[in-house]
Amino acid sequence: MLEFNRSQPLTLGVELELMILNRRDYDLTRGSDDLLLQVNRQQHGFDIKPEITQGMIEIGTAVHSDVNKMLEEILAIRELLVSSARKLNLGLAGGGSHPFQHWDEQRIYPKERYHLVSELYGYLAKQFTVYGQHIHIGCPDGDSAVRLTHYLARYIPHFIALSASSPFYQGVDTLFQTSRLTSVNAFPLSGCMPCVNNWEQFNDYFRRMANLGIVASMKDFYWDIRPKPEYGTVEIRICDTPLSVETPVLLAAYAQMLAHRCLGEQQDEVCQEHYLTYSYNRFQACRFGFDGMLVDAGNNSQIGLQEDLLNTLNQLEPQAEALGNQTQLAALRQRVLKRQSDSAWLRQVFDDSGSLSEVVRRQSEHWMYAAPGVGVN
Repeated sequence: MLEFNRSQPLTLGVELELMILNRRDYDLTRGSDDLLLQVNRQQHGFDIKPEITQGMIEIGTAVHSDVNKMLEEILAIRELLVSSARKLNLGLAGGGSHPFQHWDEQRIYPKERYHLVSELYGYLAKQFTVYGQHIHIGCPDGDSAVRLTHYLARYIPHFIALSASSPFYQGVDTLFQTSRLTSVNAFPLSGCMPCVNNWEQFNDYFRRMANLGIVASMKDFYWDIRPKPEYGTVEIRICDTPLSVETPVLLAAYAQMLAHRCLGEQQDEVCQEHYLTYSYNRFQACRFGFDGMLVDAGNNSQIGLQEDLLNTLNQLEPQAEALGNQTQLAALRQRVLKRQSDSAWLRQVFDDSGSLSEVVRRQSEHWMYAAPGVGVN
């Protein structure tokens, strides 16, 4: 039986996967070991570790209740990473996918779990050289985590549109706002959590999957949102890594406000019908971003993603006030009203320069040196 370790409700943690780049043509480089060695020459106490291939590194924040404190920590981590990378003549960047790297040139990081993933999934493991933001939200118990996971599924298109930063993949414009999620979709246990109603039912499902030999732990589920029982959280895994250091905090604030509303309301039991439009709405957000159309199966209607997102932000004003997130709510509203998109910015840089190397150079400079509040648009 999976034990859900209670955590403080509505606390937050963020993980960000970052690109490691050479400074010649800004392709990915196998620099994770050298960068980690340089970083760890200083006493820092931050969570900085390798990821599945050697052109990636992951950073994680501590547990926060105040998103402003979270931003302070991310800025401190950035300062450490940038100073270490400069000593090695390396670049770092946000973004959901590297625009022109070739997956077959990547190398699996020498860690037991990553080798097991490579053996199981073959070439998909190297194709998983994509970069995401994960958001953890504290929950008081397993039943609340199941409830929150289902609740947030309705808002997955919002998180996709707000974070989309991977329009280019393998040297071509995919015409998607986020191409990263196509790599995630290839895994057999991707998608969404089944329609269990509580933690007991979730455990029954997990035991069944384990007895069938399909999973060994929660890490084997590549769902868009999943309970994380060892942390006592729900984990949103759908976001591209943004191009700036500030946007991850805005996304975390949005998740915190939604969770505040969910955990304070009475929720009906989950019905399979709620997921009839899940994949379609997810695709609309991936392909069209703010211009996507969302379908509500409950009342047989459609609404533009931008309008739906603005309506939701307006409804969250009481939660923003309760959490002290008014500044973040206002910033999110302005971003949506102006249709500010990392993917659109990347495309504009390419249109202006004609060079994907220049695109990556610009996004690297932005992640490493831009001050908070300086957006890409």
